[in-house]
Amino acid sequence: MTDNLSNTPNSAETLEQKRQRLQDRSVEIIEIADNEPDSALRCIHLLSVAGGATAGTYKAIERRIVADQDTYGAYHLALMAQNTSDLPIDARQLITMVVEKGDNEQLLSLLKNLPIPPVEAIKSRIVASNDGDAIGKMNAYLQVNPDGYGSQVNIASGQKDRIVPLSPNE
Repeated sequence: MTDNLSNTPNSAETLEQKRQRLQDRSVEIIEIADNEPDSALRCIHLLSVAGGATAGTYKAIERRIVADQDTYGAYHLALMAQNTSDLPIDARQLITMVVEKGDNEQLLSLLKNLPIPPVEAIKSRIVASNDGDAIGKMNAYLQVNPDGYGSQVNIASGQKDRIVPLSPNE
């Protein structure tokens, strides 16, 4: 028997078994997302545990998030999209949902975790909430990071190109 890094038939079988397992898990996750309201976070967890999924799985989770207007699911799937450039989802739609409907903790998390967040929209929502604690946290963060670059950004490395605008016109 050989390891998974070599190109022997045993490796191919292992790779095929992994693909089948991911396909099977994808079918299960899609079934949940398509039929169970408020299941986006559960589906995202199952997807993470499985270690991947089909494009259809991500689309099914996105549909569930939109149908439920689930800002928690939207936040988590948007962050996944920021880290994986080829996910077949509309991250702008998810980010917009969180900015427009999310709570202050979600807004602060977006501010800190998106590579380049929609700073002005987030600031407006938090200030409008009159939540002194959230406003203080936002101001403290923006004082040390006035451009609002998320914690994962290293502009020198070129990640600046991963901006996800809120609308196609931005």
